[in-house]
Amino acid sequence: MSTFERLLTGWDGQQVAVRYDTEFATWMFIGVHSTCDGRSGGGTRMAVYSAPEDGLADALKLSAAMTRKMAVCNVSMGGGKAVLAVPSLPTGEARVELLHRYGEFIGSLSGLYATAPDMNTSERDMDTIGERTEHVFCKSVEKGGSGSTAPDTAVGVFHGIRASVEHALGRDLDGVRVLVQGLGAVGSRLAHQLSAAGAEVLVSDVNAERVAASGLPAVDPAAVIGTECDVYAPCALGGTITATTVEQLRCRVVAGAANNQLASPDLADRLHERGILYAPDYVINSGGVLHGTGLELLGWDQPRLDQALRGLGDTLLELYADNGRSPVHAAEALVARRRAR
Repeated sequence: MSTFERLLTGWDGQQVAVRYDTEFATWMFIGVHSTCDGRSGGGTRMAVYSAPEDGLADALKLSAAMTRKMAVCNVSMGGGKAVLAVPSLPTGEARVELLHRYGEFIGSLSGLYATAPDMNTSERDMDTIGERTEHVFCKSVEKGGSGSTAPDTAVGVFHGIRASVEHALGRDLDGVRVLVQGLGAVGSRLAHQLSAAGAEVLVSDVNAERVAASGLPAVDPAAVIGTECDVYAPCALGGTITATTVEQLRCRVVAGAANNQLASPDLADRLHERGILYAPDYVINSGGVLHGTGLELLGWDQPRLDQALRGLGDTLLELYADNGRSPVHAAEALVARRRAR
């Protein structure tokens, strides 16, 4: 059985759409894990992969996470995710043309999937995609969209970390040592919000310029997992918690913005056994979903959105109330209840 076959037959989603663009040597994968009223939504990730199968695997995993996020946010939309597996990140006119072709691909699905920004895509990219399809969220404000999801995602994660620290440590953020791994659009904002709240913030990123720009104490990327801290906040790529690294963590809380933080689901139970509180990633990082759907689908204003973002901390505290098992189990039960409505 090929890797493609193994990935697809082992997935519990509804549909995968695939297109290969010969001129740009780019694989386009759209995973539709679930639908509500015939539609799904989720971001578009653009990245360089060692093999196209890795891009497909990302699309499948991330679309399943989007199903959970939509349920957590109580939004009437299914979960989807797209991956553009590129040989290198395009710029200029090449990027515009590739995104136009991708927009036409989305349009060919007749509303089954609507996209939004994700890793290496921005609201400006959504403007470009929107020149070829109406099925796009979070275009720039100038183009009638709600703009970048990053600021509100960071705010949601901040409230989630504050609630997690309250539960696990019985204190506020003042003096709490937080290690933020990944200083992208979300991680950089989160680091400064935590610092402003009095936390002792350490940062790490493979991009030395981002670290320098933060002005915060740095940890070598190779030393992140073994660094002693109160909160480990993964905000870069997923899968940083593996069967090996879970034993090396020296923290009390894992709570960050990254998707699919656990390399396998059973690691949630191992974290619980070790006395490490884990904030389910699809709960704590769902601020981007609240931003896009709240402002563009539900007609919220910013104060209503801010209230929903604060509510992510309250949701986590409710999940933490069942101290006898990992919060992931309570989160999955919440998702199941809301999807059954």
